[in-house]
Amino acid sequence: MAHGMLRLVAARGRLLHSGVSGKVCDICRAQGRLFSSSRPVRDKQQQPPPRGIPYTKLTVGVPREVWQNERSKRQLWICFRVALSPAAAATLVKKGFNVQVENGAGALASFRDDDYAAVGAKVTGNAYDSGNPPWCSGLADKIRDIEHSVEFVVPDIVLKVRQPLEQEVAKFRELSTLISFLYPAQNKLIIDQLVPKSMTLFGMDCIPRISRAQVFDALSSMANVAGYRAVIEAANHFGRFFGGQITAAGKVPPAKVLVIGGGVAGLAAMAQAKHMGAIVRGFDTRATVREQVESLGAEFLEVEFKEEGESAGGYGKEMSKEFIEAEHALFARQAREVDIIITTALIPGKKAPTLLLKEHVELMKPGSVIVDLAAEMGGNVETTKPGEISVHKDVVHVGLTDLASRLPAQSSTLYGNNISKFLLSIGQFHWLNLCRVVNLKIVEKESLNPQILKDMCGKGHFYINLEDEVVRGSIVLHEGKWLWPPPPPPSTAPTVAAAPVAAAKDQVPPSPPNYFNRTLTDSLIYTGGEDRPSVGLHAAGQTPCGLNILLARPPVGYTYCWPDLLRCKHAAGQIPYGANMLLARSPTVQTCCWPDPLRFDRCFCPLQGIGGALGLGLVSPNHAFTTMMTTFGLAGLVGYHTVWGVTPALHSPLMSVTNAISGITAVGGLVLMGGGYVPGTVPQVLGSTAAFISFINIFGGFVVTQRMLDMFKRSSDPPEHNYLYTIPLAAFMGTYGYGAMAGDYPEIHNMAYLVSSLCCVGALAGLSSQKTARLGNCLGIIGVSGGIAATLGHLGPANPVLAQMAGCMAVGGAIGSTIAKRIEITDLPQLVAAFHSLVGLAAVLTCVGTYIHEFPNFATDPAANVVKTATFLGTYIGGVTLSGSLVAYGKLQGVLNSAPWLIPGRHQINLGLGLANLGAMSWYFMEPTLNNGVSMLLTTSALSTIMGVTLTVAIGGTS
Repeated sequence: MAHGMLRLVAARGRLLHSGVSGKVCDICRAQGRLFSSSRPVRDKQQQPPPRGIPYTKLTVGVPREVWQNERSKRQLWICFRVALSPAAAATLVKKGFNVQVENGAGALASFRDDDYAAVGAKVTGNAYDSGNPPWCSGLADKIRDIEHSVEFVVPDIVLKVRQPLEQEVAKFRELSTLISFLYPAQNKLIIDQLVPKSMTLFGMDCIPRISRAQVFDALSSMANVAGYRAVIEAANHFGRFFGGQITAAGKVPPAKVLVIGGGVAGLAAMAQAKHMGAIVRGFDTRATVREQVESLGAEFLEVEFKEEGESAGGYGKEMSKEFIEAEHALFARQAREVDIIITTALIPGKKAPTLLLKEHVELMKPGSVIVDLAAEMGGNVETTKPGEISVHKDVVHVGLTDLASRLPAQSSTLYGNNISKFLLSIGQFHWLNLCRVVNLKIVEKESLNPQILKDMCGKGHFYINLEDEVVRGSIVLHEGKWLWPPPPPPSTAPTVAAAPVAAAKDQVPPSPPNYFNRTLTDSLIYTGGEDRPSVGLHAAGQTPCGLNILLARPPVGYTYCWPDLLRCKHAAGQIPYGANMLLARSPTVQTCCWPDPLRFDRCFCPLQGIGGALGLGLVSPNHAFTTMMTTFGLAGLVGYHTVWGVTPALHSPLMSVTNAISGITAVGGLVLMGGGYVPGTVPQVLGSTAAFISFINIFGGFVVTQRMLDMFKRSSDPPEHNYLYTIPLAAFMGTYGYGAMAGDYPEIHNMAYLVSSLCCVGALAGLSSQKTARLGNCLGIIGVSGGIAATLGHLGPANPVLAQMAGCMAVGGAIGSTIAKRIEITDLPQLVAAFHSLVGLAAVLTCVGTYIHEFPNFATDPAANVVKTATFLGTYIGGVTLSGSLVAYGKLQGVLNSAPWLIPGRHQINLGLGLANLGAMSWYFMEPTLNNGVSMLLTTSALSTIMGVTLTVAIGGTS
């Protein structure tokens, strides 16, 4: 490993290290402790005391918020927000802070003084002699008239929402600390007045945008509230509904909303507008926002000029003149179409960019609404009046600068969480900074002894550590000294020596990617796991991945350590030790370790490929093992993938592949088939018919899915080699075929079912994004093929019956594929509905055939009622699916009127059909004869088919 690598391990109260013992000893001597033991090496008196001031000796003050009225520089208004909610105050009190809250500070946010007192905060007298807002005089008078019987003690740390005003400067004590929104670039004059007091100021708006600081990000919290409120304000001033309606008085079209800016506020506005039924469009200069906008169901707009609009800090940046011209052209087109425009564009430390010009506003329809969230920073709209609601050319402009304050309870709660956690973090010496202090390249928090972390981090103490990137990025004044703006973060890019200009001509351009090898590697991973020659073993410095997972203690004479959990790299000769770890004696230059957790990012399962999963079937001890593996695999995979949304553009392909997978109803038909080359009984005829039409749906469904996905393919996309996914399919068939034919592995069937199920679920997960959609279709084919193969292997049919099954599969597959290939591309969505009706028909036939086939066993079978219930409900659902899908096909194809057909008394009709089905089910169980059972199944199939029609015809758009 590279020079300076340190292994921090815990073992029997001693620190074990390898190759860099000098550094370890320095750390041990500096701290007086060993990383793996809480026993001191030296006396406690020799340990360095924690840095900073104990929380118990500090007073945190929360004053009532005031702010300057834009229309009268002499008038002060009470702000609705408060810096701490009672819940956040309770957190600080629990940590040891003395918290005092000015009486009435949270009244306008619905936080009573008694709520603060109940959590241990001290309610004090009035700190500021402020005026009262005329629009809330009653409540303000109530606050003003509170007896100030308790003297307000000037706190050590003041927590505020807004920046201090000139009237508040004298209230601060020297050497105190203020944490609030500051905006130092715009409020330099106010901050300069605090310099003589040697104050320390932290700006909540200056916190850097890094992962560790997300919990302190008050700007995002307030932007979230403001984005939500912007839509509410727009709806209040808009003269129509947001969502479209079809009423007896006529059709009401949905409102069209354009949100400019895809930050937190913009995304919150898009989500709320979409929830209210509007047609939402979004625009942002940052390409990375596109996926977030589309995930909310909004349309992402682009300009024809390519330029990246993201700065190093993740915010937007100033764009070039050419881009702005293209942007204005886009806005001009949209202004003619949309009803509401919400602008959210801000550039940190600068005036808000002007996006909508006066001529754009005048292009909008009368009654349109513009909400300018950047009004406080100058506004994104040329005609906005900050702080006011104005009208220009019949277009309402909402230029309010206190949108977050108009949801005071919510915004105060979020802000209180942000600022309290930030205050507590200032006194914590984060473990990443520990790495910098001891000059480590890799260290994990779990590697460090908790007591050592506590001692080094100064827990319970307020200490301003300027080495902390969050503290350094947010601090504005430190004891009266300007520290803002912070220095730029150090570049992590390696320094490359400048090459001579002449050598540039000799440089060979990089070879194009080998997409064949990429797809081949991918297919091999699904076949047998990681493409490594020896699973679980790897050379030093490589990233291992394997399935050797057993718990064992290290052999005698072996050291054990905890590797880098994000990469699992460690020096040769060491053996990592942790939960679920196989520890075996390894070769000299190789070692065993836990697989890299970041590798599990595919649309499959953590079973290391089809071969590995079926290998478990070969060694399975009993049926209970495979049953538990099935439950574990499905629960883990479904639980992981269901958290991800599906891209709206892929809804139709997703429906198609889901429909194809539902064709697995062919399995029920295959189970009923028999008799030889042709079926000989009624159940066998029903089974072969169900299998035949199911195979039409399966083959046709996957072909339709592929054609839909091809619609998204561009000429610039890399070449595809999806045929290589026949390798994992062949591995499945080969492994399962061997196990089934050998006859010595009874559990191979259950493991085959598991793999098939996981592939089908992986197919649905793959269809959640365009990047993995084609892989999802391939996994669906593998899953359905595997399920059918497992069924055939489990049944073991005679050769004549197998030939009959093959004939149904071949003929049905040929018909389905031919239809799917020849249909017009514009007719693919309705073809999906037509194919789905076949699933319903197959379900009806299979259920009726199953009842007839199982009837002789009902008298002695203890599970007879379960079978009878399943067949009846399956028949009912199949009938609704059959007719409902056919009606949907007719509406989409234009055979039927697409407008909803509201049958008079339809609710009573559906209720009557439902009661009739319940009556048929009751008689079905009360009269246990074959003729009665079949009659009731046919009755419910007819009733449910009618019900499918009455339910579906009421759905539709305009004619």
